[in-house]
This record gives sequence, C-alpha cells and structure tokens, in this order.
Amino acid sequence: MSGVLAGRGRIAAVFLAFAFAYFLSTLVRAITATLSPTLTADFELHSRDLGLLAGGYFLGFAFTQLPMGNWLDRHGPKRVILCFLAVAVAGCLLFSMATQFWLLLAARVLTGVGVSACLMAPLTGYRRWFDPALQLRSNSWMLMIGSLGLVAATLPVQWLMPLVGWRPLFWLLAAGVLVSMLVIAWAAPTWDNAAHAANVQEVATPRQVAGYAAVWRDPFFRKLMPIGFFNYGGFVAMLTLWVVPWLTRVAGYASAQAADALFWISIAMLVTYWLWGAANPWLVRRSIAAARLIGWGLPLAMAALAAILVLGPAAGTVAWAIFLCSSTVVALAQPAVAMALPASLAGRALSAYNLVVFLGVFVVQWGVGLLVDLFGRAGLDTVGAFRGALGLFLGCCLLSYFYFLWAPPHNRRTALRPA
Repeated sequence: MSGVLAGRGRIAAVFLAFAFAYFLSTLVRAITATLSPTLTADFELHSRDLGLLAGGYFLGFAFTQLPMGNWLDRHGPKRVILCFLAVAVAGCLLFSMATQFWLLLAARVLTGVGVSACLMAPLTGYRRWFDPALQLRSNSWMLMIGSLGLVAATLPVQWLMPLVGWRPLFWLLAAGVLVSMLVIAWAAPTWDNAAHAANVQEVATPRQVAGYAAVWRDPFFRKLMPIGFFNYGGFVAMLTLWVVPWLTRVAGYASAQAADALFWISIAMLVTYWLWGAANPWLVRRSIAAARLIGWGLPLAMAALAAILVLGPAAGTVAWAIFLCSSTVVALAQPAVAMALPASLAGRALSAYNLVVFLGVFVVQWGVGLLVDLFGRAGLDTVGAFRGALGLFLGCCLLSYFYFLWAPPHNRRTALRPA
C-alpha cells in the first residue's frame, strides 16, 4: 500500500512531532541507570530492588499493550497518545515527590503506562501514512531519536544533578511531556477508518476486528516471539539498567566515569540507528528480508556478550558498545511484523510484539538483579555473581536464536512482503 501523506514538509512535521515524545520517553526510561548510584544510596536499595524499580517502567508498558493495540486501530495515534501522555505527566510528578521505595515503584509503573504509546502510536500511523521503504526508515530513525534520549539521560543528567538534584529533573520531564502533547495535537493527521478501508479495499474479518487471534496465529509473529522476549528485551534491559552496575561494580568505574561511558555508548547507538535508517530502503529494493538480517546479526551480538563475560573487569565501554550496537539488528523485527500483516491489524501487531519485548525487559531486568543477589549469597564475589547472571541470560538468548533458525516448517515465512 502506498502512503497517503504527501510532501516532505508534511511528512517531516508528523515524524518530528512523534519523535519528540519518543525522545522524552527514552530519556525517562534510561534515567534510572544514571541515577542508580544515587537512588541506591538514598533508598538503601539491593540489586533486586534496583532491577524491580527499573523493570517497573516496562511492566507498566506491558499492562497497556493489548488494549492499546485495539485503541490505536480504532481511534488512531493522535487521540491515543495524547490520553496516555497525560498519565506520563502524573507519573513523573509522583516520582519527584516519592519518599519511599513503593512510591518510586508505583511512579515508574505509572510513567511506563503513560509513555507506552510513544513508539507504537507513530509506527501504527506510519503503516498507513508512509510507503514500505519509508516505514522501515522511519522506524530506524525513531529508534535513533530514542538513542538521543538515552544520550540525554547520561552526561546531561550527571551534570544537572549537583545543580538541581534528581527530583527537579522530573519536574522538567513533566513539562517536556506537556509540550510534546501540544505539538502532536497540532501536527498529527486525523484517523478516518472508513475512508481508509474504502481507499485500499481492505476487508477485515469479524475476528480481526474483535481481537488478536490473527496476530497470535501468524507464523512470522510466532517465529519472532522468543528473540523478542530474550534477545530484544534483554538488549533493552542491559542498556537501560545493567550496563552501569557492571561498569561500577565489576569494571571499577566511578559514577561519573560510568555516565561518560553510557554517553559514548548511546552516541554509538545513535549512529547505528541512523545507518539502519539510511540502509533500509536499499535493503527493501534488493528484497533482503528483515528475518535474514536478524539471522546474520544476532550471532555477532551474542559473541560480544560472551566476550564481556570472559573479559570480566576488563570489559568496559568498548565491549558494551559492540554488544549493544550489534544487538540493534533485532529492532528490525518490529516494523517487519507490522508489514507482514494487514494494515487494519497494524496497531495490534505492533502492540502484541511490544508486549512480548517489554515483558522480556521486565523479566531480564528483575531476573538479573535477583540472580546477582542469589549468586552473592551463594558465596561468589561480585564479578562471579554478575558473570553467572549474565551467563544464564546469554543461554536464554542462544536457545531463542536456535528456535528462530529451526522453527518447524509451518512456522516459517519464505519472504517478507508488505501487506
């Protein structure tokens, strides 16, 4: 299906409006990694508490994905994201006022709910508004903007901390979210399901209209579920939390050094996503499917993680940058899933896959913290505890990858074609 938006200026305005909200969502997502030493000291947190706190954001994401997919398909990106962002404002303000751990956790869950539409809403719109090559490019460049949010959550936050403290940072985030709501309300197109259906002659069955059955049964979707949970979810879990504890507790970095390392890692990822966005139209023209790229790229990411485990305290900024940048290949699965199903199911396809990913983030973030504490109580030193926890995570990634390669024939799709 061809896109319906005409003109580069119009396309750019829509993209930038949603990108600003997504920038803020990734900033607030990753800020706990930079603040982890401060929050650990202020609230006397254990590793399991830190993992649960960071994972609470993704748990909030997971709560909303299935109903949000239906709402996106029915009401469109603009209405849905504006409602959700209002919840994000409340979450940021609650976090800034929290004096106990359970309030911090509740605020993170609420914030996760509030920003959970910041990627799914624009991707649903792009599925209808943009042509296939531009959809893949826009997805990669949205993730590039997300990396810019990760950059903003590192050194800028570290610099502001001594000046204003961590609580006022969340007042600023709440104000930024309010501004993003105004920009989206001005720029985003309206959503006319009746006109779209007549335009593309797309007929949805009652079951498709009602729920997720067609999504869950799709063989391409099932093929990508395990790597979405462990490889994609674990990649996000490492980036948004466990890189900094590894650098400070295993590699011996000071807090400022760890923030500096995370800054340069985020810059490297920003460049990686920009390169994906530039390359995707070329790959589409040559019929190089996302599944093939994922099959080629994931072994490099897993080899990089294995190298981190072997190097131990010697694994610093460069090793983690290689692992995280090579892991970005799995992000191609998201637009691929949406393009593999009819446009009328785009919101549900994206939200269902996002549910898988963010449940994976929550499980890996909290699970690594639990395992680090467990191995520590079993007598291992800090390095050994982290190696054991991440070693089990790597084993899960390997099993998911093998399933991806060797799923039964009925679970294979020979080529990815736009709907």
